[in-house]
Formats: sequence, structure tokens, C-alpha cells
Amino acid sequence: MDLTWLNDFSSELLRGAGLTVQLLLISAAFGFVLAIAMALGRLSNSVVLANACRFVSSVIRGTPLLVQIYILYYGVGSVLASYPLIRGGVLWPYLREGFWYVALALTLSVGAYVGEVLRSGLRAVPRGELEAARAYGMRRGQILRRIWLPRALQMVRPTLAGESVMLLKSTALASTVAVTDLLGAANIVRSQTLRVYEPLLLVAITYIVLALIIEKSFKLMGTTSQRRV
Repeated sequence: MDLTWLNDFSSELLRGAGLTVQLLLISAAFGFVLAIAMALGRLSNSVVLANACRFVSSVIRGTPLLVQIYILYYGVGSVLASYPLIRGGVLWPYLREGFWYVALALTLSVGAYVGEVLRSGLRAVPRGELEAARAYGMRRGQILRRIWLPRALQMVRPTLAGESVMLLKSTALASTVAVTDLLGAANIVRSQTLRVYEPLLLVAITYIVLALIIEKSFKLMGTTSQRRV
């Protein structure tokens, strides 16, 4: 296998890998916060709130992620670009970049999918533990932070690891809207060197390494939580 092209395009590939990791971390962080809100909304005693969260979750999970990215980038992005006030605003340097539309789409996807996972985990926590916390005098916020959510996360940790790996692979869709992520950088290499397989194999190996790091991180978090218990 000839890898002489790697020296010429190493900087582009490294920047693409960095962009992929940024997408992963941003969407995972904000998506997890949204997932908690979605899970609590689904479990709310308010019928309106619960049905609203159920509807939003069903729409996001029922449509392809690529379609959502296209709607945000080509649809919302075009609408925003048609307003001179927005084009001249301080946020326009961000609103014109496809990166943030992809990050938003991934965040919404994480919020919907992980929200369902967390909802199942929250419902699986024994009610006796929550009643004991109330008897101890904890407030609802304290119960959520100290008992309910940590126990739910411990139960669904393997599923969250799988969802994180799926999120990593979903970041590759960023290349469809002119974002030079890892796959986008590899496509540039392919077009300029006419090498078809080598850049894609390098991308595949990089994703495998990142996926193993994610799985190992979740495994270490599980081991740490068991030691604390």
C-alpha cells in the first residue's frame, strides 16, 4: 500500500479529525442536557408537556438524520441568509457555516434518542430508593441529582456507550454540507490523488480507534462508579 500521499495531506486530515471530535463533543454535551429535559418531560404529570415531548421525539427519531441536516442547512440557513439584518449581525459568521447546522441536528438527535434511553432508566429506578430519599428530607432537585439520575445512568451505561459510538459515526454526514470533517478531508485527498481506497481505509481505522476510546471510557466510568458504591 502506497502512503506517500499522506505527507502532503496530513494537515488536512488532522484538521478534519479535529473537526469530527469537536462535532462529537459539542453534540454529545448539549444533546445530553436536552435528553435529560426530554426524559423528564416524558415522565411529567402534565399531559400537555408529556405529549409535546413525545411528539418532538417521534418526529426526530422518525426522520432520517441526513434529511434533518438538509432542512437545517439548506432550508433554515437559506431563510436566515435572506434577512439583511441577520447577515449583518454578529452571529452571521456562525450561521453561514455548515458546522453549526450539523451540530444542531446531531444535538437534536442525541436529545431524542438518549432521551428515550434515559426515560427507561429513570422508570427502572426502584421507587423505594426515591421514597427513602424523600423521607430523608431531600428536595426534588436533590433527589434527581443525587439519587434518581445517577442510578438511571448506571443502569443504561452500556446503551449510552452504544449511542455515543453511533453519534461518532453520524458525524460523517457533515461532509454532505461542505464541512471538511475527517471524511470530507479524505474525499479531498481522493479527488486530488485519484486514490480510492487508501484514504477511506485511513478514515475507517481512525473511526475504529475513536470508537474503542469511547467504549473504554464508558467502561472506566462504570468501574469507578462501582468502586464508589
